[in-house]
Amino acid sequence: MTRKVAVIGGGLAGITAAIALAESGADVTLLEARPRLGGATCSFSRDGLTVDTGQHVFLGCCSAYRGLLARLGMTEHATLQDRFDVTVLAPGANGQPRQARLRRTALPGPLHMLPALGRYPFLSLAERASVARPALGMRFVDPADPAADTQRFGDWLAQRGQSERTRRALWDLFSVSALNIAGDDASLALAAVVVKTGLLGKNNAADIGVPALPLGELHGDAGATLLAKLGAQVALSTKVSAIEPVDGGGYRVRLGSETDHELTVDAVVLAVPHEKAAPLIPAGALPEQTVAGWAGLGASPIVNVHVIYDRPVMDLPFVAAIDSPVQWVFDRTRISGISASKHGRPGHQYLAISLSAADQYADTPVAELQEQFVPALAELFPAARDARVTEFFVTRERRATFRQAPGSGALRPKAATARPGLVLAGAWTDTGWPDTMEGAVRSGLAAATELRRTVLTAASTIGERQ
Repeated sequence: MTRKVAVIGGGLAGITAAIALAESGADVTLLEARPRLGGATCSFSRDGLTVDTGQHVFLGCCSAYRGLLARLGMTEHATLQDRFDVTVLAPGANGQPRQARLRRTALPGPLHMLPALGRYPFLSLAERASVARPALGMRFVDPADPAADTQRFGDWLAQRGQSERTRRALWDLFSVSALNIAGDDASLALAAVVVKTGLLGKNNAADIGVPALPLGELHGDAGATLLAKLGAQVALSTKVSAIEPVDGGGYRVRLGSETDHELTVDAVVLAVPHEKAAPLIPAGALPEQTVAGWAGLGASPIVNVHVIYDRPVMDLPFVAAIDSPVQWVFDRTRISGISASKHGRPGHQYLAISLSAADQYADTPVAELQEQFVPALAELFPAARDARVTEFFVTRERRATFRQAPGSGALRPKAATARPGLVLAGAWTDTGWPDTMEGAVRSGLAAATELRRTVLTAASTIGERQ
């Protein structure tokens, strides 16, 4: 007996759940309100350029996400560094930027980063020596301990001798981009996942992977192709207005505003952001106070500043920055198709600045951002001082992640609900990971596992009896 499953939401969580359930033999329909799959990791076209909604990277420790790439046949288009290697720039007093290189060794973790940290020029010798204390202390922090969820990462670091300078010039490099919140304000529990898994785990855990294809191709197009091969249906530009339990089991999924436009299924994966999931949860699936509490997760924005120069100004695929409004800069020239665009931009270079925890920039006019970030880039890249900016634009993800502050862990729900056949997915759910691509994929796998354990297994048993 084949069970019908509706997956609501076509982001990474929904794509992952749909693939896993289709592979398990379910009749899957994936419903996405937007005209494309990919959720927060998608692309659009602008004047002949392919632009990602945001710059996303992954790490060697992101096993679930890497597994999805493999299933999509995209591994070769999102390769990892041979070993963790990041150039860090800062403005210099004499007009020449200061530079550091954080590159791991082949030593086993956690020793693999010690030589690079010992030479890190943006900290004093005493500050570098002080880093060992919290690094060793982090081994004893249990991310699953509710007490860790109540503490600020910055307070925990300060209690272990980390000065303001050390927190800004070193710890923020990893925590702000990973958690999308000011480093001091992050939940200790989530920061512990980042540090313990990425920096203190296996020596290749923090090796960085950068997609070599636009995210729309890497996730959305590849996901749609695989789902079609598996016999799943994908309905784009299809908004769900209600999920109604049916007497005797199953659900009626209302589509759009038409009361007679509906889909009847045996199970539902609700894989949308928490603010969109809350009004769709049918009564009795979760305690009312639990759903109301999701509002406390809030949202944290990411802003991406896109700058195109008339010549190359940066000779690395990406760099990080400190003592600057710039956080991370990525060379998007090849991936955007700029040389093949209809307008023809030969010799141009396209840089994208990724700004996490970007509350202060979420509503700043583009002209003001240009006044701030063009000079900031010139401080880091001397070649940019003589280059001409041919295009400047901004993309904003105002609700890029939930706000990963103390107390957020207690608000994140598990995949299962009190109603059989209704499960939750999304990086905001309780995955044990921060709100990242890895967390999204893990949530989709957890949702599929829960349905296989309950609804799909029950269907198989009924089929055997018949």
